[in-house]
Amino acid sequence: MLGKDDVWSRIDVIGDIALIHRKFGYPIEELKVLGKELVKRMPGIKSVWAIEPGTKAPYRLRDLIHLAGEKRTETVYREHGCEYLVDISKVFMVPRLSGEHLRIAELVEPWEVVFNMFAGVGPFSILIAKKKGAKVYSVDINENAYWLMIENIKRNKVEDKVIPILGDSASVSYWLRGQVDRVLMPLPELAPEYLDFALTSLRYPGKLHLYLHVMVRYGERPRISGERWGKALISERCSSFRIDNVRLVRTVGPRIAQVVIDATLEKCSPRPRLGRPYLARDFLP
Repeated sequence: MLGKDDVWSRIDVIGDIALIHRKFGYPIEELKVLGKELVKRMPGIKSVWAIEPGTKAPYRLRDLIHLAGEKRTETVYREHGCEYLVDISKVFMVPRLSGEHLRIAELVEPWEVVFNMFAGVGPFSILIAKKKGAKVYSVDINENAYWLMIENIKRNKVEDKVIPILGDSASVSYWLRGQVDRVLMPLPELAPEYLDFALTSLRYPGKLHLYLHVMVRYGERPRISGERWGKALISERCSSFRIDNVRLVRTVGPRIAQVVIDATLEKCSPRPRLGRPYLARDFLP
């Protein structure tokens, strides 16, 4: 069996569902034993699933194997005074980003217009609206995430602040051209590819939160690696900018880290290209 520390470091809890990150080839039968123990010893856990390594494009969905308890994937997840209806089989949700949701919300000013390019079920968008009262354009291309986001907007009573959009944020950036004070890009797999579209939506000076997966050199801190890659990406497009903060969000693999670069952009020349992969699915208001 996995060691005690290893087990707990690989478990995420979303609402009353526990998710165990399965190592490649680790026996499912042994994880089922662990799942039954979790249900028995933790009254708040009603369902336990194993997460297979990796995610599937285009929605970052993960293969799940039921281990114990109720065989359901829908739950209500609560953090920072907000609640979210989530279906772990249909949307990507990482409770380990809870601190990042709050950190970003604290940075937003009430008068700002925010563009969340990869919103999911809405944890960034809804907390910003509820805590600061800012206007948020909240976009996702996953139809299941979109409908859950609408439900969560209603649950948290921010219908007047969060504008949900089903579609590709590349196209939405043209619709929002020059109208946005702050852009969130919390999808590291697509953020570099979509950076020009984020810059298109901004009015300058503007704020950018760029989430990246970076390779960390031996002996180098993830923050340093992130700053190097972030500067390289932004400097190709912006002649005047400032890196305000670089921080490690989480470790995602051997020498691979998820980092976020907070930047203030003064003057940029985006070079967006048409023909995005999901352009035909946009449904703008």
